[in-house]
Amino acid sequence: MSTAPQPIPLPVTAVTCLEDRAHVERTARLVLEAGVQRLRLGPVSALAVDRTLHAELTASGAATVLDVRIVRTWQPRGPLPTDEDSAPHRRMRFLEAELEALSRRRDRLRTRLDVLGRLAADLLREIGEGAGSGESEGPRWHRELDRVDAERDSHGERLRAVEAESATVQAELGELQRAVDLAGEEPAELIGHVELTVEAAAAGPAGLRLSHLTPCALWRPAYRAVLDGDALTLETDAMVWQRTGEDWSDVRLTLSTARSALAAEPPRLGEDRLTLQDRSSAERRTVDVEVREEDVADLGPAPVLGLPGVDDGGEVRVLHAPAPVSVPADGRAHRVPLSAFTTTAGTEYACAPELSPLVTQVVRFDNRSGHALLAGPVDLVLRSGYSGRGALEFTAPGAAAELAFGSRDDHRVVRRTEEIRDTSTITQRTLVTRTVRLHLSRFSTPGEHGDQTVVLRERIPVSEVSAVQTRVREDACSPVPDEVDADGIARWNVVLPPGGRRTVTLVYELSASAKVTGL
Repeated sequence: MSTAPQPIPLPVTAVTCLEDRAHVERTARLVLEAGVQRLRLGPVSALAVDRTLHAELTASGAATVLDVRIVRTWQPRGPLPTDEDSAPHRRMRFLEAELEALSRRRDRLRTRLDVLGRLAADLLREIGEGAGSGESEGPRWHRELDRVDAERDSHGERLRAVEAESATVQAELGELQRAVDLAGEEPAELIGHVELTVEAAAAGPAGLRLSHLTPCALWRPAYRAVLDGDALTLETDAMVWQRTGEDWSDVRLTLSTARSALAAEPPRLGEDRLTLQDRSSAERRTVDVEVREEDVADLGPAPVLGLPGVDDGGEVRVLHAPAPVSVPADGRAHRVPLSAFTTTAGTEYACAPELSPLVTQVVRFDNRSGHALLAGPVDLVLRSGYSGRGALEFTAPGAAAELAFGSRDDHRVVRRTEEIRDTSTITQRTLVTRTVRLHLSRFSTPGEHGDQTVVLRERIPVSEVSAVQTRVREDACSPVPDEVDADGIARWNVVLPPGGRRTVTLVYELSASAKVTGL
């Protein structure tokens, strides 16, 4: 068996990105010799999972794969960049040249100061000799001394500036030298190669397809919604991260929600015994109730912080990138476009005062993308530009979805509640009357026209036992709710003109018998 001295390139041509790993496919054209031979291909990522390695041959003659394995070796890093193409080295040469020029300037200034010092000494000696011999040239002597002192001060300041600049350049050069030294001390790199043993009946060309799983790769869905009047454009993207050790260049990218790491074993069944027992006399006399909070989806989508996990609705979903994709192995998020569609959307200004005093613009539309919309964050864009980020829940193809495009600054709602509790002395029946007043205001700009409809929602407790009854007092409500659904959500469609104000009053009663406790 012969081993090729140079490895045969084995590039990545297709990738199926899963929730927490990737299935990588590679292809290569081989020239086989007759008989058994061993081929060395690669390099490949050292993170490839050995037990998932699979190779297939397509040849004109009979060819069989006898063995395929990954061999990993430690190799030193490649040579460091030369001075011609290395920015740190070019900066070091510039700093060294500047430091040399500063050194020459410093030497010239010191020489000049030394000459000025000797000149001052000669001038003082001349003054002493002239004064001893009876000469009197005071104005000239003062003028000459002042000129020499001014020259010495000027050159001294320039020398101090040059020394300070030289110290700064020396410090920067030292830091850069330490950084270059640290960059040169890189550890060896773990490189993987594929060793393929094949047996061919005759010499000739053959095609190789090799696949394997690799960790350190994942994807999550992300969206961009653009609202322009009644038209909504929803762009579906995939955020792809990978740090597998090799770049994916112009590959066919497939995105799947399959979870290959989950165990497929059925759960164990254990015994679950049910026993009956008689109620005590105290339990027969009383009915213990409690108030329980329930989430209702009609109040609006729940906020999701960051990118959620892949929610596929319990069924594996597969999405395809329409064009070849390049994803470098830098561990950063890369946005891959998948699909886009434009549809007519319905807009509603809704408010749930118990949760928030803000009026939110809610947009409802149908999923026309042709595939399921997985749960993920949405970048919201209005006609004026980017407005914020929302969340999209899992939506089946053709199903209705909704997005919250932020609050309206010109609307405010103030909520006030009152509660009156009364117990009848004859029947011992408890009656709780609750009054909720909602004050809705619209602050319009000058010149604004047109009415605005705001949908108000307020919840009413729903009883699950006959001992507790709930009733809306329509005679005291102003106005009467337009609708009260089975979940106890009362709804009003309030029409507000520019600068208008409305007050909505809701009154309901909770009636409990004497046996009820805990209300």
